[in-house]
Amino acid sequence: MPLQIGDIRIDIINDGQIMADTGGPFGLVPRALWSRYYQPDEQSRIPMHHNCLLVRTAGRTIVVDTGLGTKIPEKMQRIMALTRPEGDLVAGLRRLGVEPGDVDLVVNTHLHNDHCGGNTYLTGDGELAPTFPNAEYIVQRLEYADAAYPNERPRGTYFAENFAPLYESGQMRLIDGDVEIVPGMRVVVTPGHTRAHMSVVFERGGEAALYVADMASLAVHFERLAWMTAYDVEPLVTLETKRIWQRWVLERDAYVLFEHDPKITVGKLLGEGSALRVEPAPAHDRASA
Repeated sequence: MPLQIGDIRIDIINDGQIMADTGGPFGLVPRALWSRYYQPDEQSRIPMHHNCLLVRTAGRTIVVDTGLGTKIPEKMQRIMALTRPEGDLVAGLRRLGVEPGDVDLVVNTHLHNDHCGGNTYLTGDGELAPTFPNAEYIVQRLEYADAAYPNERPRGTYFAENFAPLYESGQMRLIDGDVEIVPGMRVVVTPGHTRAHMSVVFERGGEAALYVADMASLAVHFERLAWMTAYDVEPLVTLETKRIWQRWVLERDAYVLFEHDPKITVGKLLGEGSALRVEPAPAHDRASA
């Protein structure tokens, strides 16, 4: 079921599920605490989704994040236990009547492989090609620099095949800071996970929503300021970023859209002080496509 924010229609498409080692999503959080929310399997893994957005408004067709894509070697797919019972992002778009060529803008919240792997694909000749041939791709300039010249810490999460060909061809535009995409939709820098990580804000017709991306990979991360992933390059910055956006969400009674949570795709932040909690929004407790 789509989420409607004024005249903006948002469909959530699950590009697939992996089983993630709990050391990644929970970092320093003790197992005795996080296991109250998520039950690991025998290999200490939990499921994580890859929820991308299809946004349609004012004649525009916009994709936010492109998931893991189709270039992952079979061995790595087995290691991650990747499953796609309803297909990948492109299959999800087609179920909604959208072909790759119909998309005119792609927003990459950041350039980690699980958020932009679907930017490109391998043709039958083994050549890289843009998945969305008629789209402009946008990402923060600083994020691109960090991805193109990574240090040892994030190197394993940035793969040039997902973004370098697009930049070199002129199809990827680098932006600086917060930018309005269309009326009622803007990207905002939410640093911490990466130095120039972005989230997406929707405000239209008296309604509001926030696509947090990896500011909070799971709903419990958004509830609890001190809980964050082991992947965050600046964890104390993540903490303060979440504090700002918790307040924003509460002031507007905004929907919160989660990219990786296997239980809550769209939620509402309720409570006050240290007793905040995310509850599933009615009819939006799982990916819609």
